[in-house]
Amino acid sequence: MDILIAAILTIITAATPLLFAALGELVTEKSGVLNLGVEGMMIMGAIIGFVAVHHTGSASVAIIASMVAGAFMASIFAILVLKFHARQVPTGLALTIFGLGLSALIGQSMIGVAYTGIPKIAIPGLASIPVIGNILFNQDGLVYLSILMVIVVYWFMNKTRAGLILRAVGDSHDAAHAMGYSVVKIRFMAILFGGAMAGVGGAYLSLAYSPLWVEGMTAGRGWIALALVVFASWKVGRVLLGAYLFGGITILQLHAQALGIGIPSQVMSMLPYLATILVLVFISRDKTKIKLNSPASLGKPFHESR
Repeated sequence: MDILIAAILTIITAATPLLFAALGELVTEKSGVLNLGVEGMMIMGAIIGFVAVHHTGSASVAIIASMVAGAFMASIFAILVLKFHARQVPTGLALTIFGLGLSALIGQSMIGVAYTGIPKIAIPGLASIPVIGNILFNQDGLVYLSILMVIVVYWFMNKTRAGLILRAVGDSHDAAHAMGYSVVKIRFMAILFGGAMAGVGGAYLSLAYSPLWVEGMTAGRGWIALALVVFASWKVGRVLLGAYLFGGITILQLHAQALGIGIPSQVMSMLPYLATILVLVFISRDKTKIKLNSPASLGKPFHESR
């Protein structure tokens, strides 16, 4: 039982950064914008958050700083894509490369610096419940926040007028513009939200998952988050399921080695990325389903002069 509980707790920690980043990207894509710079925004959130906690000692300040860092990176992408009409795919790739390089530069003095990690918050009364109490009600604040954000994003996308407008912009930006909605403004806000969420996902890596700074510590999680949005068919509930599924695959390598399974560590390390490729290949076979679920204007440029 203790081994099972430990495995579930590890899955939760592995899934949380993916969940933050994927939720942010889902909102961005629902507005009709494809931002491939998630990895760059996450890594910047990780380093800025770690620098902030090192100098202030406050995890709350560090998390806010990470959100700002992610949003700032996203704003660069938004300006280039929405204002100067740069192509979304190469701009997103450039943002990732820029983020990886800049984070390495900023983090040079942080290598070898340790942090105690974000403290866990035990919910009184619930944390003492046998088995599930320690799993569900004795987590750090960012885990609780990730679940709350799932509820908030679902409510926003499906129960509010603003969410309906956002989806309308993603499905037909020309029709939304003709109705008087500011497509550029709506997409800009969605991109900033996606960046802030990616920044928090990166902060979780450096403040909770592995409370230290290591160059390139996101290790492709931004790309997995992008795949999660497609895996989830742009549905919030499925993003939650997918994040925990991929989180389980991520930590499988650790438990396989602990159990003495004779599989090379290199093979186990590539499992999350192999699973990502296989999922995308499987999903791409049903092009009709993708067209039905994906925003119709996804990746298409918009010109206000129309």
